[in-house]
Amino acid sequence: MPGYTGSKDDYLKRLARIEGQVRGIKRMVDEDTYCIDVLTQISAVTKALQAVGLGLMEDHLGHCVVNAARESQEAGDAKVREAAEAIARLVRS
Repeated sequence: MPGYTGSKDDYLKRLARIEGQVRGIKRMVDEDTYCIDVLTQISAVTKALQAVGLGLMEDHLGHCVVNAARESQEAGDAKVREAAEAIARLVRS
């Protein structure tokens, strides 16, 4: 079971809001809205996605990594490496 299962509804609501924001940005471009206003909305969507990503990472660390570490040293090490790689991808984006 994923670590975010307990917060799944909250994540889905947040992602639906982000989806609406992206549709709004598309509409803004279609309507030739001023560049800076579009960029402002893109920044807001980016921050919202980052917040979802950080929340998922926290859930992963608190559930998946902790459970793997309880299982065995090797399993814990593997999950920590996996999490570190995911964090690196988040930081690069």
